[in-house]
Amino acid sequence: MIRTPLCDLLGIEYPIIQGGMAWVATAELAAAVSDAGALGIIGGGNAPPEEVAQQIRLAKELTDRPFGLNIPLAISEYADEIVTLCIEEDVKIVAIGAWKPGDHIPRLKEAGIVVIPVVASVALAKRLERQGADALVAEGMESGGHIGDVATMPLVPQVVDAVDIPIIAAGGIADGRGLVAALALGAQGIQMGTRFICTTECTAHENYKQAIVKAKDRSTMTTGHSLGHPVRALKNPMVHQFEEMERRGISEKEIIEFGTGKLRLAVVEGDMVNGSVMAGQSCGLVHDIIPVKELIERIIAEAEGIIGRLQGTVS
Repeated sequence: MIRTPLCDLLGIEYPIIQGGMAWVATAELAAAVSDAGALGIIGGGNAPPEEVAQQIRLAKELTDRPFGLNIPLAISEYADEIVTLCIEEDVKIVAIGAWKPGDHIPRLKEAGIVVIPVVASVALAKRLERQGADALVAEGMESGGHIGDVATMPLVPQVVDAVDIPIIAAGGIADGRGLVAALALGAQGIQMGTRFICTTECTAHENYKQAIVKAKDRSTMTTGHSLGHPVRALKNPMVHQFEEMERRGISEKEIIEFGTGKLRLAVVEGDMVNGSVMAGQSCGLVHDIIPVKELIERIIAEAEGIIGRLQGTVS
């Protein structure tokens, strides 16, 4: 059985974390992942406190296993209120997207909450460890949604070497091979987002899921570089128009207005033309839509088989 100290920290059976994707990572998905022995995370996005509270309470009804909440501090206008909500609702684990975490980490830590920031650089990893993070997600540029500029393979071992807390590898991982590779790089677990979209418990629109299943290795592209916050999504008319607006030097205000609401359009309404179909480069590894439990069991079995074969090749 594959088990690392991260499992003890989070109270889970398998070192697999489900990414807290806005609009996608609902209580239904998070609870299913947690029930299957991994860690489910609700995506807080920029939702107001009352909506997040409903999701937290629903997850508690659906599972008695640990689950977490993701707070993207850089984009959530309700960050302060959501942090307070997590404390009041006794959320055990909080994942944060944090360029400037401010005093949020000390507040969460004082409440006994495990804090797991997502980082895309060694410098940020060091700073967040000093501020009290319990573990870190080292997320490479292969990921879907908002990304950094270092790939997973070089990023993970550098972050592992730089800090003394558990590292979770993310970006381009969708199967047991990715889990074994992450462990070989020194990580204690993996985080997957794109792969978990294509599960039966995920409430994302069927069009969104099918777009990922049909995607290939070069089906994604990045936009938003001119804004300083690049985003990876499947190629479609919307992202090509976004890219053209950047190329023409359209004002930042106009570009942001154009992009606002596009993720919801894809995830909730299933608009694959005008919506932002955020997905990582691992989409080329996703070929089916299956129950969460089956997915996790498949990943663990594949990883254990690979480890067994590798042990047989070492004399």
